[in-house]
Amino acid sequence: MAGQVGALPSASLGAGVALPQPGFLDTLNRELKNVSAAQEHASVAEAGFAAGVPGDTLAKALVASDRASVAWNATVAVRNELVGAYQSVMNMQF
Repeated sequence: MAGQVGALPSASLGAGVALPQPGFLDTLNRELKNVSAAQEHASVAEAGFAAGVPGDTLAKALVASDRASVAWNATVAVRNELVGAYQSVMNMQF
């Protein structure tokens, strides 16, 4: 696993037991799935409110929509930082 992109060293627990840490790409994929789930939850909440489903209130739909929006904005911000870091590395002269 050494030398792989996204691989992190293992964390040790006292008595020589090592637990593998998730790699960067694993973490990125998990978080993208979380953003997708938040967007799906918001869509379901909005559709439920629009259809008049008992228990689906405007407040729940708005909160779900705001959570999805914040998650998406954070994803875009991380992407922008990664692109900026990549461009900085590519512009370095060796």
